Amino acid sequence: MSMARQFNPSRLRLARMRRQFTLKHLSELVGLSTRMVSGYEKDNCKNVPPEDTVLKFSSALNYPADFFLSDNDVEIVNSDTVSFRSLKAMKASQQHAAVGAGSLGLILDGYFDSKFNLPHVNLPDLRGCEPEAAADELRELWDLGSLCINNMIHLLEKHGIRVFSLAENTQAVDAFSFWKNGKPYIFLNTQKSGERSRMDAAHELGHLLLHKHGSPQGKAVEMEADSFAAFFLMPRRTVLACSSKYLNIEDVLDLRPNWKTSAMAVIMQLRTVGAITEWHHRNLIIEASKLGLRKTEINGIDREKTLLLEMYLKSLENDGINIKDIANKLSLPLEEITNLIFRFGVVSTGKAKPQSSPPRAPKLQLVK
Repeated sequence: MSMARQFNPSRLRLARMRRQFTLKHLSELVGLSTRMVSGYEKDNCKNVPPEDTVLKFSSALNYPADFFLSDNDVEIVNSDTVSFRSLKAMKASQQHAAVGAGSLGLILDGYFDSKFNLPHVNLPDLRGCEPEAAADELRELWDLGSLCINNMIHLLEKHGIRVFSLAENTQAVDAFSFWKNGKPYIFLNTQKSGERSRMDAAHELGHLLLHKHGSPQGKAVEMEADSFAAFFLMPRRTVLACSSKYLNIEDVLDLRPNWKTSAMAVIMQLRTVGAITEWHHRNLIIEASKLGLRKTEINGIDREKTLLLEMYLKSLENDGINIKDIANKLSLPLEEITNLIFRFGVVSTGKAKPQSSPPRAPKLQLVK
């Protein structure tokens, strides 16, 4: 480590947020006063820690010391622009850590953007549009017809939406999204079932479409995003085509593959489109609850993973650049990188091969 480079306060704060440390806790770990640590986090050239203090921060936060020494400020994501499903169920430290993951996603996205020609953003501004109408309009724009969406993550990536994974060890942070510099981002907690993760992805897509440049928080906007997600994954006409006044819970389970959604989502959408009565809906909910379908699925689908990031990583590996090299280049902990790219605990430790040609910016194509 060389202190010739400038200490960056925003990076210290980001690392602390990711570790969910209070100022007091970090101060105790490094043997400094809370006031001193707070001063180091402020954008003030007078508060520059000595080299041994930077090393203590590095050890306490488990971040490379070089991460804190950079002229490049971290783009801190404004929490007011982030969609969180339920702030009441989330601790402040969890919210800050998740927003911190968003900032790390921006760093990683910037790296990929410097290496590849990323898909352009193909997402209309549908603010003020009714959720079902927005779902129908987007299906038409993306040429989806009434077909089941085979893979939500692949579809989002194809249309320029940056999708990253979350390793937050809590279901209070299930997913979130935001716009930054004209680019849409979605972060998905992969602890959820495959069906519920698809619904989370569609929900966040709804926020990006319906609440751009607004504050995507509150009961009303959550209901709009929920409605959009249901109609985007399960269009009204396809649900009505499967309706019957004799539907039982076994029939509901058999219907799930039509849309790759959860049993509870199917039941709710049947009621929403008027395919079943309120009495019928209530009985199906009772049956589903007895089977534990409020939290789990019977013979559920696999969780979806990224296609685009895997293409990037494969191309980089062909040039002798592995995940560890990326982490070193960005001065980030290895697990922070793997946690964002749907590769929890999977790392490449081989040494990079020397490049025989100058860096390229290949154009990677995605399919539906």
